[in-house]
Amino acid sequence: MKTAIYTSYGSPEVIQIVDQEKPLPKPNEVLVRIKASSATRADTMMRAGIPKFGRLFLGFFKPKNTFLGTGFSGVIESVGTEVTQFKLGDEIFGEKLFSNGTNAEFLCIAENSIIAFKPNNLSHQEAAPVCDGFLTSYNFLKDIVNIQQGQHILINGASGSLGTAAVQIAKLMGATVTSVCSTKNIELVKSLGADFVIDYKNNDFTKNTNTYDVIYDSVGKTNYSKSKNALKPSGVFITPVLSLNILWYSMSNPKRVKFAATGLKKTEELKRLFLELVDFFKQKKLNTVIDKTYNLSEIIEAHHYLETGRKVGNIVIINQ
Repeated sequence: MKTAIYTSYGSPEVIQIVDQEKPLPKPNEVLVRIKASSATRADTMMRAGIPKFGRLFLGFFKPKNTFLGTGFSGVIESVGTEVTQFKLGDEIFGEKLFSNGTNAEFLCIAENSIIAFKPNNLSHQEAAPVCDGFLTSYNFLKDIVNIQQGQHILINGASGSLGTAAVQIAKLMGATVTSVCSTKNIELVKSLGADFVIDYKNNDFTKNTNTYDVIYDSVGKTNYSKSKNALKPSGVFITPVLSLNILWYSMSNPKRVKFAATGLKKTEELKRLFLELVDFFKQKKLNTVIDKTYNLSEIIEAHHYLETGRKVGNIVIINQ
């Protein structure tokens, strides 16, 4: 089978498409023929080894995990002898963390992992990135700050993968949503449910007079020091993007600043959130925004595009 790997940190050119043996499922695993997988900004940062203090966990001189991709959607090709929940031919989707990547043709994954039957109203391309943008944003908005009806949230980076998910989730939870994006994406975020939109090219939300219960910086383009005047007295700044500023304030002022790496939560906690999202998708209350798709052989080009900062919604890798 073909799979994407990187054995050193660097530009997208360090990515290689290599041939490996098709994996065999363990007794508790299913073998999935991957139809579509995710490619994210987080993938590009790990591939580049930035921020450099992250190499303390990823591998100081070279990556410990050389595979790429976490989200996927596909069809079960075989099942292990102890599998009871799934069968040959089932369409499933989900996420595999810290192991063999999903930017590949096949994947083995345990049946009690973060996987579920793919809703019939979702294509494989729409399902593959759900565990990136939606699962991360849902974790922040539900488990970390527990957004309440009537609260006002500002979402910075509202047109990205996490941002487009957060706008929809926050509205579903009854919040008033102010979205920050560029001029060209204003109509998109409005269509997703944003009540107010700030064009960051013409207006700096940190310098206006409005204040918010929650500021969700989904892209790491601001920080608590710059944004604190835009928070209400009991407001909270949340972000999945770690910087030295966020690290310091999340330790010195943890009630006001919260960082979390969603992928480090316990599998059962992530699966609980994931299955709740699956129900929302079945009810057509959430929609995946897809910017571009690339074949697996074009993953280097996909990473270059991710690094332009112009991505809207999600990038998906497809297998022909």
